[in-house]
Amino acid sequence: MFKRDFGWEPAQSTLGDWMAGCCRLLEPLYNTLKQKILESDYIQADESPIKVLDSDKKGSTHQGYQWVYHDPVQKLVLFNYRKGRGQHGPKELLAAYKGYLQCDGYTVYDKIGIDPKITLAGCLVHARRKFHDALDSDKKRAQIALEVFKKIYLEERAIKEDSQNDAQQRKKLRDQKIKPLLLQIKSWIEKEQFNVLPKSPIGKAMTYFFNQYPKLENIFLDGRIELDNNLIENAIRPMAIGRKNYLFCGSHKAAQNAAILYSFFGSCKMQGINPREWLANTLEKLPDHSIQKLEELLPGYQEKITT
Repeated sequence: MFKRDFGWEPAQSTLGDWMAGCCRLLEPLYNTLKQKILESDYIQADESPIKVLDSDKKGSTHQGYQWVYHDPVQKLVLFNYRKGRGQHGPKELLAAYKGYLQCDGYTVYDKIGIDPKITLAGCLVHARRKFHDALDSDKKRAQIALEVFKKIYLEERAIKEDSQNDAQQRKKLRDQKIKPLLLQIKSWIEKEQFNVLPKSPIGKAMTYFFNQYPKLENIFLDGRIELDNNLIENAIRPMAIGRKNYLFCGSHKAAQNAAILYSFFGSCKMQGINPREWLANTLEKLPDHSIQKLEELLPGYQEKITT
């Protein structure tokens, strides 16, 4: 773009320095975004791997992780880089969090959910995916479960239209129409699980659903909670595509810089805001903006104030 617009092709190191400089300016705003999301009482969480060059071993890479936290109500997303997939990173970030945490069946979330301030909500898509994976080995049983999942999502689509974003109405309709369908799958598994091999794909699907059922039931505690984590997976997708292009980050600091930009650009995307325009405007305002009013620069802030 630089070569096209200005007839100058800057060195890769120059572009890298510019990006790092932008991230230094954006870091206080990134911390404000983090605080804003953690003040919510309903967030979704997921994690995705990212390769990072290992400074101790020339030519080798370290397996790092971007932990992602999404507030579906405010339409804000936070990427937080950590060197590993253990519980230390999310446990530290969520230390003061109170509310619903929607996640998949990864055991780290179960450990975090021991905290009485946090209520874990499950993800129906992950449960459904297990049955879809079992189609090749046990089509008849897998299709029984998948048909009920299909009914659940058809009902959810109609409920969203009827409730018109009214969380209480949405909860009421879900209790009437969707909760019995979820119980139907559980009852079927209780009768059928002894007729399948525990380590077969269908056996694993049944076990996963049964183990996750308490968290799946928690979805119905609040009408704001989504049936699944699809929204956060959509936020991660641009990073997954980016990994194929740049392959790895040059350092752990560079990975966290990437997390800063993914956070803001992901939040812009969720709110239909042009990320390039937002970044240009924000970088102009940041130097003179009050540190006490940084929230005003977050994506979508002005639109929310107007409405």
